[in-house]
Amino acid sequence: MTDRYILLVEDNPDDEELTLLSLRKNNLSHEIIVVRDGVEAIEFLSGQGQYAGRDTSRLPTVILLDLKLPKLDGLGVLRRLRADERTRMLPVVVLTSSSQDADVIASYNLGANSYVRKPVEFGAFVDAVSNLGMYWLMLNRPPPLRAIP
Repeated sequence: MTDRYILLVEDNPDDEELTLLSLRKNNLSHEIIVVRDGVEAIEFLSGQGQYAGRDTSRLPTVILLDLKLPKLDGLGVLRRLRADERTRMLPVVVLTSSSQDADVIASYNLGANSYVRKPVEFGAFVDAVSNLGMYWLMLNRPPPLRAIP
């Protein structure tokens, strides 16, 4: 198992399946972990709840975050990630169906690294997510785990 993985935060089973298919299309050897609501995302990253005892030093290479989530929405997740020293610098791509300017602005204000609207057409969706995966996993250089302020 590689130390690098993608955390997909997505509550829609169809979008989850399409995202997984799109990422695997490029044979990226990264593990993909799926959580289905905002609270589960925070519990996973902090090693709480059902994830108590998980090695929290193992952080995702990138988080693909939907905004419209149950329990805690994507903006709430982003707010908590950026408030925590451990997760403050994790790359977060908002991957959502929302095209509302307010959501775009709020996402960037809370520290999103990118905002991508999910294409409706199947082929465009697969291409968009495949390109995201290639960029964030193969081209982007993430900050070191122990970033120097």
